[in-house]
Amino acid sequence: MTNLTPDEMIAALEAHGDFRVLRRLRPTAPMLEAPAGTRRALLLDVETTGLDPDTDEIIELAMVPFFYSIDGEIVGIGDAFSSLRQPTLTIPAEVTKITGIDDAMVEGKSIDPVEVAAFAGANLVIAHNAPFDRRYLERFCPALAQNPWACSMSEVSWAAEGFESSKLAFLALSSGFYYDRHRAVNDCHAAIELLSHKLPVTGGRAFAALLASARRTTLRCWAENSPFESKDVLKQRGYRWNGDDNGQPRSWWIDVGEADIEAEKAFLCAEIYKRDTIIRTATITAFNRHSSRIAPVG
Repeated sequence: MTNLTPDEMIAALEAHGDFRVLRRLRPTAPMLEAPAGTRRALLLDVETTGLDPDTDEIIELAMVPFFYSIDGEIVGIGDAFSSLRQPTLTIPAEVTKITGIDDAMVEGKSIDPVEVAAFAGANLVIAHNAPFDRRYLERFCPALAQNPWACSMSEVSWAAEGFESSKLAFLALSSGFYYDRHRAVNDCHAAIELLSHKLPVTGGRAFAALLASARRTTLRCWAENSPFESKDVLKQRGYRWNGDDNGQPRSWWIDVGEADIEAEKAFLCAEIYKRDTIIRTATITAFNRHSSRIAPVG
């Protein structure tokens, strides 16, 4: 029999070189109030009846507040908002299989959008796939359209930091912990834990990188009616195709910094259209990023 503590056994296994040990995520106790000199943000997650925010509904919503210093260090969490909601229609069996949420669990349950808005305040809202969560929340609670939003999936350069996937569960496992997935409050705690870690390549805090991205102003540039034969050139340059009915042009698009927009327009005129033409753009900040409210001008 060994007298080693669990931490000593873990250290011995990892020192061997052939083992890596995963720890179960156990969130720290919530703080009663924000520490002096810190700011408040929210990690938000929803479980839904499907993937279409125009027709499907929220069945679970969680918001976990956390506090951070001016340099992007997460210093603690607060009490969570977590609630179930009965949708109009029966919860599909495949959703119950993934989330564990069935019709009996949500019967008679509701979520008050006024309470959601009051809990969120004017704070930064973060989701791990914000384009998905934001569209659901702005439909359910229009007041959250006024909040700044950020995406912990796309606004941290996970690939450049050596991660092979930006999925939350994969990032957690790669960072040495696991958690009970597909319940909203658990996903929130996992994302906060992930953002509190230092990045393996650059050495900076993941949340500091996310903040820097959220604070940046970018411009979306659309290559409307571009010649079909130019698609490979556009893809290689980083353009993506929008084929969705989301109010934006069905065309290739790219987001660039304010200092780079004139060069991007010049590239399109010279290399894609072979003539001068009007290039429509839209200004994007944390207040409309990841939303369906990005409309071209020009």
